[in-house]
Amino acid sequence: MNFRFQNLLGAPYRGGNAIISNNTLLLSPVGNRVSVTDLLKSETTTLPVQSSSNISRIAVSPDGTFLLTVDDRNRCLFINLRRRALLHRISFKHRVAAVKFSPDGNFIAVAAGKLVQIWRSPAFRKEYFPFELVRTFAEFDAKITSFDWSPDSTYLLVGSKDLTARILCLKKLSNDAKYRPFLFLGHRDSVIAAFFGVDSKTNRVCKAYTVARDGYLFSWGFSGDEGSAPPSPGTPDRDLEGNLMIEDNGDAKKRKEREIEDDDEGYLCRGKWELLRKDSFTQGKVTACDYHRGLDMVVVGFSSGVFGLYQMPEFVCIHMLSISREKITTALFNELGNWLTFGCAKLGQLLVWEWRSESYILKQQGHYFDVNCVAYSPDSQLLATGADDNKVKVWTVSSGFCFVTFSEHTNAVTALHFTASNNCLLSASLDGTVRAWDLLRYRNFRTFTTPTSRQFVSLAADQSGEVICAGTSDSFEIFVWSMRTGRLLDVLSGHEAPVHGLMFSPTNAILASSSWDKTVRLWDVFDGKGAVETLIHTHDVLTIVYRPDGRQLACSTLDGQIHFWDPIDGLLMYTIEGSRDIAGGRLMTDRRSAANSSSGKCFTTLCYSADGSYILAGGSSRYICMYDVADQVLLRRFQITHNLSLDGVLDFLNSKNMTEAGPLDLIDDDNSDIEEGVEKQTRGKIGLDLPGSMSNHGRPVIQTKCLRIAPTGRSFVAATTEGVLVYSVDESFIFDPTDLDINVTPEAVDEALNENQPSRALILSLRLNEDSFIKKCIFSVSPADIPAIATSVPHRYLQRLIEALADLLENCPHLEFILRWCQELCKAHGNSIQQNSRNLLPSLKSLQKAITTIHEDLADTCSSNEYMLRYLCSSGIKK
Repeated sequence: MNFRFQNLLGAPYRGGNAIISNNTLLLSPVGNRVSVTDLLKSETTTLPVQSSSNISRIAVSPDGTFLLTVDDRNRCLFINLRRRALLHRISFKHRVAAVKFSPDGNFIAVAAGKLVQIWRSPAFRKEYFPFELVRTFAEFDAKITSFDWSPDSTYLLVGSKDLTARILCLKKLSNDAKYRPFLFLGHRDSVIAAFFGVDSKTNRVCKAYTVARDGYLFSWGFSGDEGSAPPSPGTPDRDLEGNLMIEDNGDAKKRKEREIEDDDEGYLCRGKWELLRKDSFTQGKVTACDYHRGLDMVVVGFSSGVFGLYQMPEFVCIHMLSISREKITTALFNELGNWLTFGCAKLGQLLVWEWRSESYILKQQGHYFDVNCVAYSPDSQLLATGADDNKVKVWTVSSGFCFVTFSEHTNAVTALHFTASNNCLLSASLDGTVRAWDLLRYRNFRTFTTPTSRQFVSLAADQSGEVICAGTSDSFEIFVWSMRTGRLLDVLSGHEAPVHGLMFSPTNAILASSSWDKTVRLWDVFDGKGAVETLIHTHDVLTIVYRPDGRQLACSTLDGQIHFWDPIDGLLMYTIEGSRDIAGGRLMTDRRSAANSSSGKCFTTLCYSADGSYILAGGSSRYICMYDVADQVLLRRFQITHNLSLDGVLDFLNSKNMTEAGPLDLIDDDNSDIEEGVEKQTRGKIGLDLPGSMSNHGRPVIQTKCLRIAPTGRSFVAATTEGVLVYSVDESFIFDPTDLDINVTPEAVDEALNENQPSRALILSLRLNEDSFIKKCIFSVSPADIPAIATSVPHRYLQRLIEALADLLENCPHLEFILRWCQELCKAHGNSIQQNSRNLLPSLKSLQKAITTIHEDLADTCSSNEYMLRYLCSSGIKK
């Protein structure tokens, strides 16, 4: 039950700016979380820290230690990236358009509305208010769009919507000299990017580039002090405000006395800038841009989905490629400049491209719409997802990467099912087809159809995988096909409403179906006798699920209850009243409070644990409920998100946001054009303002559409509005001894090991249930003593020992030693394992998963070595 959030699948990018840390870690915002992708190991993880709404801007410190995130509500989080811990919080008063650490890591520049604020960067020290505002620049007439730090962390080049770019000096100049920011003029549209260029020898600023949104790039040159006009011999100098600068003795100051000697401070304030050239892009409006100082190259993303790579200052186009039909919302270099990263928020697309070899390092794209269904493979290594975008994607759970996408369906995918062979995936869709996918050759090898077009909403297959059944929403029938021939075998009629639940019994050939006609029907598919049993309910039945041993049937109804039936005798065993447990969350358009509203207080998806001891339930709510089946009590509630950008997260709405025209959040008062705003990028308007459309203007509503527990019982997934959430068992901080008394202590385990009593030490460690001690005792046993000690382990500790062996198989190099342990345990306790198979099933599947993974890796290695040896032998013979 100690599940903890592990990862978020479904979309690697949802808008905002992506950044690369330490040259290999790609960080991208996904909703109100941050996804971290290791480009070398090809693994992606999601930070457990949540913002209050969708993240719009992120920045990482130069050493890769700290991460700064700013969300749509201008709330900022300061995170220790390596420890994944939240350190500080702060809220800004204005909308943040850009945020960036200085190159030395001491300062953070924030573009908040028309202001540029310089904050001192917090560190590991504990302070009451760690953020210290150093300076504020208010020289701009419109919102700021971007800025760039100089290498010495002294200057900022800032671009704005007022068609200008300005150079700001962070430090105050000596002798109280006033400095007016230098303006780069001549742009006809907003300056969306501005960059400093440096001299490779001195590492000092010698040029600058500004990019306007209408597709023009301006190159500016810096000429130091040489371009300044010579002073007039007899004219008193004046300050910037026109006042004479007079000393106490009445003599005029000389110009050279005001110059700063023996110090480079303020060198950009005294020189002269000039426009060198003006170049034009012809691909449309610029939406994203980045510059690499070392290579002197600019990468530009356009609204047409095209990107260009240009060598400066000659403006030579090196590459011009189209990667999408939607606009590119982020484009950046890595530190070495060999990889380009692009993101498209509307498609959830993230690409990393090596421009020299013209090859992809990373190519991931999430589902365009919400995920409807998920399915675990029998070995728990793969996860399949189906969504409203007509696509089926298969993910590797351990890495979080999607490795194949099937797009043959022409309508929303509603149900998925893996066959027992692990190599075949079934999918049902509203387009009237059930398709079978080969996961070895990645092709659709069988398509099941009906004589007249139907919309399928549920799917099931028997244990052998030879019989396929699908339920419909329009004709209220269940269709039965043969997997081998693809022929329609039977049509089961009897339901009077859509059949949304379908499942075969794990132990026999009985098919259970649930429908909105308030019944659950049991069918004997192979005998063809029609409905064997009909279980009557008082409300519409929404979903159905069998316990893994087949001796219990659970179904949820529209009144928020979960009914547990004995499928053999057809008797109601007990009922859980869950409407209050799942209640919560008030929509923007609700006229009643969350407590008085009856909508959404029911479970639409159920899933038993691997041993059948508890059940997970989810629905149109922000909660996932976990119930103990035997005692019918609520064990735990998981809140799937705290994202206030979604509807239904808050129980109580702020009355200040209610106006005469309706809720303030639903009023579209944005007068900016379509090219701006991250919130306009994430979800396209699909006629949501038309009459009869969604009442909340298409604002996403939080809900859980599908729940699945892994066959190993170590993790579960939830298909939610936020994406596919993966929760896994976390045992790092849990002390849960199984048989503890005064003599069972860590010292007693060490004492038994010192006295060369490995059997006693192993039993003590199993009673203590401490993972590190169990593994230590396993390794202390010599290979010759394994049979004797495996026989001496009591039956009640077998599950914990098998779990430890499965974990060791995945993480330790002593393969033969651990496999010997597994073999001897099976020999000594085979009869007990068979009798206790229901309780031991999750741990046995974990062990099977680990052995299968190692077997596949070894098979690939051996095959490669075999071919290499054959080649070497053949080449030796020829010589």
